[in-house]
Amino acid sequence: MVVLIVKVEIFSDVVCPWCYIGHVRFARAADRFRAGGGAIDVTMRPFQLDPGAPKEGEPVIPALERKFGPNARQMTRRVIDTAAAEGLEMHYDKALSANTFEAHRLIEVAGRQGHGGEMADRLFRAHFSEGLDVGDADVLRGLAGEVGVADGGQGAEEVREQLGRARALGISGVPLFLFEEKYAVSGAQPEETFAAAIDEVAARVGQKPIIRLAAPADGCDDDGYCAV
Repeated sequence: MVVLIVKVEIFSDVVCPWCYIGHVRFARAADRFRAGGGAIDVTMRPFQLDPGAPKEGEPVIPALERKFGPNARQMTRRVIDTAAAEGLEMHYDKALSANTFEAHRLIEVAGRQGHGGEMADRLFRAHFSEGLDVGDADVLRGLAGEVGVADGGQGAEEVREQLGRARALGISGVPLFLFEEKYAVSGAQPEETFAAAIDEVAARVGQKPIIRLAAPADGCDDDGYCAV
C-alpha cells in the first residue's frame, strides 16, 4: 500500500504569538491526518519579524509601547486569552524581546536531526511562558540539550537562504503554511480549517495549484505588528 505524504513548510518566528498558536493548532490537525493513515512531512522555515533587533534581550512590554503606544499591554489581552483557550501560557510581563536569527539557526540544525518541530515548540514556550532570552547563546545551548539536539554551530547560511526565499515568495506575515510549494494557508487558523486544508491538498496533489485554501487568519507582519 502506498502512503500519501503531504509536504508542508511552516514559515514562522519564535517571538510571534500567533505563530505559537498556529503551530499548536496545525500540529493537532496533522496528528489527525496521520491517525487516519496519512503521512505529513513538516519543515520549519525562518521568518524574522525584526531582523534588526539587538542581540541582548529586553522586556517586551516597553518595546511594544515604543512601537504601539501606552495601550500596548492592553492589546496583548486578546492573544493571551486565545492562547489560554489552546492550553498555552503567555506571560508578556516577563517575556524578552530578542533577535531570533540564532534561534532559527538552531531550528535548522534540529530539523536535520528530526527535531525541528519539537525545537520550535520549545523555543516558543521558552519565550512566551518562561521569559527566557531566545537570542542568548547559553539559553539556546540549554534548550538544545533538553530537546536532544547536537548543535555544532552550523546552519547560518541555510537560514539566510530561506529568509531570502521567504522574501522572494512575497511572504510578509506569519505564520504561513506552504503545502507542496504551491498551496498556502496564512494565519493561526482553527484546527478544523487546518485539517480541511491538509485533506484538500492530499486530494489535489498533482493537480493545478490554488493560491489560498482559506481566508487569512490572525498573524504577525514584517513591521512587527501582531493582530492583538
